[in-house]
Amino acid sequence: MRDTRKLRYYNGTRKRSLFSELSRWSITNWLILVNIVFFAITFLFVFSPEYLKYLALQPALFLNGFFWTLLTSMFMHANIFHLFVNMFVLFSLGNLCEKIIGRKRYLWFYLIAGIIAGIVFVLFAYFFGSTETNSLAERVFGNPLAFAVGASGAIFAIAGLFMILTPRLKFMIIFLPFFSLPAYIMIPLVLFVTWLISSGVGIGIGNSAHFGGFLAGVVYAFYLRRKYKRKTKMIAKYFSE
Repeated sequence: MRDTRKLRYYNGTRKRSLFSELSRWSITNWLILVNIVFFAITFLFVFSPEYLKYLALQPALFLNGFFWTLLTSMFMHANIFHLFVNMFVLFSLGNLCEKIIGRKRYLWFYLIAGIIAGIVFVLFAYFFGSTETNSLAERVFGNPLAFAVGASGAIFAIAGLFMILTPRLKFMIIFLPFFSLPAYIMIPLVLFVTWLISSGVGIGIGNSAHFGGFLAGVVYAFYLRRKYKRKTKMIAKYFSE
């Protein structure tokens, strides 16, 4: 006969070890997992015009009551390449940001900054954009009938926070690994160049959402510098050496 006591002990140990392993995960790793799972579900079952409007952010629909899409759109991605790039950058920046400002503060910062990025996208597209395809207003400010998805607004918020708290921390572009510049140069440069190129050739990138997230990160970083002067000075000095 099998010793059931040993079996119960073994199963209990496995459950506890799995729980303890998951509890050690960073918030960033959990966010990446949620993004991947959400992408798989939406890509397989929801990614059609009939259902897309309930999860993706469209300025016209948002202003007609689809307020929850500010949050759900943060965890949707247009394709596997879009998901990979965003998750790679989130993994690269998020874990360090989480260690600097703390797990709970980081989670709320990520979510609120992503929501702010979505609101800025809605305002720019609705009040300054255009429904006329390839018009200057549509390319620069967006289309109020277009759907926006992705975590890049929140990711730009993390980058904006780094620009203020660790201005001399070297940043690299994912496709140019041997080219690096300090945060205070690289982050505004990427934001500006992305907006300029995508507007010029008509690529559908939510530049206003990136800008909104970036501003949220900058404002929050200045708040942290004012409230925790000594700690933020130590952080800036540590990453300048």
